[in-house]
Amino acid sequence: MPVTCPIVLPPPAPLQDGALETVRRLRAAGFIAYWAGGCARDILLGRPPKDYDIATNAVPDKVLDLFPNAVAVGKSFGVVRVPVAGAWYEVATFRKDAAYEDGRRPSSVTFSDPETDALRRDFTINALFCDPVESRVIDYAGGLADLARRVVRTVGDPLERFQEDRLRLLRAVRFATTLDFTLDAATAAAVRGAAALVASVSAERVRDELTRTWLEARRAGAALRMLLELNLLKGVLPEVVAMVGQEQPAEFHPEGDVFEHTVVMLNALRTADPRLAWAVLLHDVGKPPTARWVEGRFRFENHAPVGAMATRRILERLRFPAADTADIAFMVGNHMRFMKVEEMRRATLRRLVGAPTFPLELELHRLDCAASHGKLDNYDFLDAFQKQMAAEPVLPEPWITGYDLMGLGIPQGPEVGVWRKKAYDAQLEGMFPDRAALLAWLEREIKEVRCARG
Repeated sequence: MPVTCPIVLPPPAPLQDGALETVRRLRAAGFIAYWAGGCARDILLGRPPKDYDIATNAVPDKVLDLFPNAVAVGKSFGVVRVPVAGAWYEVATFRKDAAYEDGRRPSSVTFSDPETDALRRDFTINALFCDPVESRVIDYAGGLADLARRVVRTVGDPLERFQEDRLRLLRAVRFATTLDFTLDAATAAAVRGAAALVASVSAERVRDELTRTWLEARRAGAALRMLLELNLLKGVLPEVVAMVGQEQPAEFHPEGDVFEHTVVMLNALRTADPRLAWAVLLHDVGKPPTARWVEGRFRFENHAPVGAMATRRILERLRFPAADTADIAFMVGNHMRFMKVEEMRRATLRRLVGAPTFPLELELHRLDCAASHGKLDNYDFLDAFQKQMAAEPVLPEPWITGYDLMGLGIPQGPEVGVWRKKAYDAQLEGMFPDRAALLAWLEREIKEVRCARG
């Protein structure tokens, strides 16, 4: 028999109202219908659900009949997407799974009842049903007790659950660190025992699961440490495992080795941008391969560009979009230039601050400093420079075009680009009050160069 407990629903909201209407419509037609999984868990924890899934004994054809414009997205698995009150909801028929043959999904399903459906799910805290009409939670798998104990535990045999869908190995870490729960001892032991299976999970699924972990975990660094301790990290990011034990000069990094430095940075992460999270994770990935013991301390010459190349390989392996790969690799490859900002020419500074990734780069620099020596002089300098430039475009439209330069006698070709950069640098430096003065200077400079060439 299931365990039930009363529940107080969150205040009305559009997404919840549509989910309630979906349940009411199914029940009015004579079917069982509940909210399922994560939304029930989150309501019990006092967290606003991000989405609402509905589980029912109505088979897909009946669901399609009840909801005009519904779409069967996985009819053979009993899944239909229904539009209600301006939102879309997944309605899934209670089911029993056949054997999993590819480590991802069952070979087939048969439609069943609520208890059978609950007992096929991954973790007990995700196997709860919420009856929003009668304001109660229905528990067939012990999820209520595990919520009270703040434990992540698989439904049934943990090794069997992980062999069915190998992504669950990573999901265990995400749920534990997002909810600030502990892993049940048997579940943790099974993760360690099956950790090698994670290498067979598709790159896209690994990418998405890790990204969610960095962004949703209470402390993303604790999630990284858990992945290491459970032997999962070497199967997905062996380059990060190489950071473990890589010593750094204590005067710059009193927090410890490269891995510990990265953990501290990730724990302090507050900006919910996946590019920043991955840049933090990989910003020092070039240190282990460049480490050299010189004059009594480790040095990491060119670790930033080496890290950028490694980052690009990692992100391409994980099938990141090209634009994200370019941004993250750029941030990794250029993070050390912030050490020299007070020595930069004004034109160089403006290019730095005007880059599309600059807000993320600046936050990466702040996290880097705060997690090591604690000095924020360069951060404060750049923050002041940004405020100084607030009244004008950091990177204004160039006054001088290639046509202007060709009109001054520069032949079409690479030399035009050289002179355009020189002209734009002079404009950014504030050397001239307007376009006319800059153009007159260029004319003199070009004549001098041509005379020198004979």
